[in-house]
Amino acid sequence: MAPKTGEMLHLRGNALNPGEPIALPLTQSSMYHLPGAPDGLPTYGRVDNATWEHLEHLLAHLEGAPCLTFPSGMGAISAALFATVKAGTRLLIPSDGYYVTRVLADRFLSGLGVSVTERPTTAFDEGGFDGFDVVFLESPSNPGLDMMDLPAIASAVRAAGGLTIADNTTMTPLGQRPLDLGVDVVVSSDTKAMGGHSDLLMGHVTSRNAQIMDRVEEWRRVSGAIPGPHEAWLLHRGLETLDVRFDRMCSSAQIIAERLADHATVRTIRYPGLPGDPSHALAQAQTARFGFLLSITLDSEAKAEAFINSCPMLRPATSFGGVHSSAERRARWGDDVDPAFIRISVGCEPVEELWQALEASLNAL
Repeated sequence: MAPKTGEMLHLRGNALNPGEPIALPLTQSSMYHLPGAPDGLPTYGRVDNATWEHLEHLLAHLEGAPCLTFPSGMGAISAALFATVKAGTRLLIPSDGYYVTRVLADRFLSGLGVSVTERPTTAFDEGGFDGFDVVFLESPSNPGLDMMDLPAIASAVRAAGGLTIADNTTMTPLGQRPLDLGVDVVVSSDTKAMGGHSDLLMGHVTSRNAQIMDRVEEWRRVSGAIPGPHEAWLLHRGLETLDVRFDRMCSSAQIIAERLADHATVRTIRYPGLPGDPSHALAQAQTARFGFLLSITLDSEAKAEAFINSCPMLRPATSFGGVHSSAERRARWGDDVDPAFIRISVGCEPVEELWQALEASLNAL
């Protein structure tokens, strides 16, 4: 069920007492006044923080499930995995998804006795899921934008006795709702579109499985992987404009993708909203929007760099989801893509201004 974003904007306001501030206060404290027995009271900054709690209330409304926040997207991914794997666990992950998840699995989880298997997104269900305890999903994949059938895979994994974790960073809960599609746990890097202003690092974990969320909370508490109160405050503020930002970004991405597809300098383009895109049918079936990410491949690495660095409305930067459009060659980070492959994150600029700048930079190559 789609979240009621208007209701979200008034979650805090409708619970206020007369005279209380409408804007969320920032609770910046590591200690609490605790005379006598501390039962039922905030105790320590690693365990309790009112700013987190308000943020998690807002996120839970968006996700339709309890949420816990973390100091980064990888903090959220780590928590979800460490809460669900142990020595002897068999873990399946995408070979073409976000590369740091693979690094975590290869460099750390495998050393703790977790057996890690990788499969490409487009063939993720080949071989079935028997024997896998945890299956990590990412759809659309980052950066290739390939998709997998989330409901079918979640159902098959559950039938085989495993559980699923999905990274929904690229789509946000406004664009795709993996829990409603049968996925057990969802993780997100809120550094991206959820925060939206490129000024914070945050992540969250959400699940309707109370036992899993208890484990995630325990992991956060004992590992110390806690978000800063100021970052939580910033994310809370960013979420209040997510609906309008996400709508603008997705609408602009569709227009930009259609025009880029017709440009002679663009060798290939990927955007799930294009009817000829390999991900189009799945995106139509399981997403509410086609997203704000697209990719193009030019003729050479040199042209790709020239395009990125010369366009006045593209910030050459890693990450994505900000109000400013950005782009980068993902091959520089070791992704298995063409050296001239460019991931573009469409921001909130007026679309005609953005297109004119993109077109001029492409024409100058």
